[in-house]
Amino acid sequence: MPSTVTLTTAPLTAGEVVDIARRDAAVEIGAEALRAMAESRAIIDALAEDTVPHYGVSTGFGALATKQIPHEQRAQLQRSLIRSHAASSGRPVDREVVRALMVNRLATMTTGRTGVRPLVAQGYAALLNAGITPVIGEYGSLGCSGDLAPLSHCALALMGEGEVFDRSGARTSAGEALREAGIAPVELREKEGLALINGTDGMLGMLLMAAEDLARLFTTADVAAAMTVEALLGTDAVFAEDLHALRPQPGQIESAANIRALLAGSPLIAATKDGEHRFTRVQDAYSLRCAPQVHGAGRATLAHARQVADYELASAIDNPVVTPDGRVESNGNFHGAPVGYVLDFLAIAAADCASISERRTDRMLDKNRSHGLNPFLADDPGVDSGHMIAQYTQAGIVSEMKRLAVPASVDSIPSSAMQEDHVSMGWAAGLKLRRAVDGLQRVLAVELLTAARALDMRDGGVAASSSSPGVTAVRTLIREHVEGPGTDRFLAPEIEAVNTLVAAGSLLDAASAAVGQPLR
Repeated sequence: MPSTVTLTTAPLTAGEVVDIARRDAAVEIGAEALRAMAESRAIIDALAEDTVPHYGVSTGFGALATKQIPHEQRAQLQRSLIRSHAASSGRPVDREVVRALMVNRLATMTTGRTGVRPLVAQGYAALLNAGITPVIGEYGSLGCSGDLAPLSHCALALMGEGEVFDRSGARTSAGEALREAGIAPVELREKEGLALINGTDGMLGMLLMAAEDLARLFTTADVAAAMTVEALLGTDAVFAEDLHALRPQPGQIESAANIRALLAGSPLIAATKDGEHRFTRVQDAYSLRCAPQVHGAGRATLAHARQVADYELASAIDNPVVTPDGRVESNGNFHGAPVGYVLDFLAIAAADCASISERRTDRMLDKNRSHGLNPFLADDPGVDSGHMIAQYTQAGIVSEMKRLAVPASVDSIPSSAMQEDHVSMGWAAGLKLRRAVDGLQRVLAVELLTAARALDMRDGGVAASSSSPGVTAVRTLIREHVEGPGTDRFLAPEIEAVNTLVAAGSLLDAASAAVGQPLR
């Protein structure tokens, strides 16, 4: 059974958001949060009766903020806001993105700084717990004034309108899904529509999930590099602790420590030190020798991104916002620049990690650089092509990742009749980062599959492994899912099998168990 996360006025952790988004943890709202929402709602109710206009309470929105709305039309104002802003287009974004967006918005509601009724927050919790996921097209958010269109689709579902996916994944009307789940549609009151759509929740959710994935993938890159060093009869001398202490970049030091642990006790490395290459192989190519520097830079980028994410998780983003002393103030905290920048930054780090992995793979396939391996690791070169086209697949992915590394956050297109004249494009940065993360995972899978084949060709297979204990454990797990070297066969399922192992973290678990310590 999934765990339960209780929302209070305190920030959620990154892990809690991801547990709800990805692993269907249940959501409940604590009494403290319910009180805080009721108190701030009382402030909004008082302003609703004021003859002085208040933005989002008794006025229109955006460039229409100068128009005061009569009391009898304010429920229609909220409905119209949500219906008109639910204007996304394109293929539906992934379920986990929508759930992360919803829980981040719910977490802001429970701070008591938005002025929504507890009923509204309870409605979002009910949707999440029922597995009801609003259908949101990939286009529509500019990442400023919040992820407006995506968040509007979620508010529309709360109203019982629009389309959703039910728990089984079937696409249906929101009204039908709510009836099946026993959830009553909510009629929004003053300010509530605006409070449901003014936040960086979607881009933040994508950042949190990418951070979890990249932490696993940067460590997996260390495993792949260690295997390739063995396969290419490289040296472990460059990973020495004292060398990396000369440049105390924390991520680099962690990566080098991982590779040292993975290569410890390797008969192949020991044989290389004493064999024919000891005089001619003074140093390895950059893609081997500089792996900790590149993988470590990715870790440093990730550490910075996580700090930004933690700040955003601790935020109560709305416009206007109800301050702790009872004021209702307009502000610009919905601007997605901080999140958009790090989403773009991580896409750069992912692309470079994939690029160095592809270069290592290519060295194993080139008979002029592989130190005795068959061309393309083919069983019968000429008759067989081995992993020739697997490297093409890597190259195609890396090329796309370089395009995805072009920042989205440097762009801005004015909107809302120039009222919203500078926007972040953070939503777009998040979507392209998700594609980049998937690409990095697949590139690493090809390197791991290729290195396992190269090592099998060195020593005849894992039964007679001349690898270190850590590398042997990874090779053994791969061989449980993919056959060893032989004549050419359908390669795509083998790549996918290793990709699945990388995604599940199974290879990291096997390597960590074998070296006797968690790889970081």
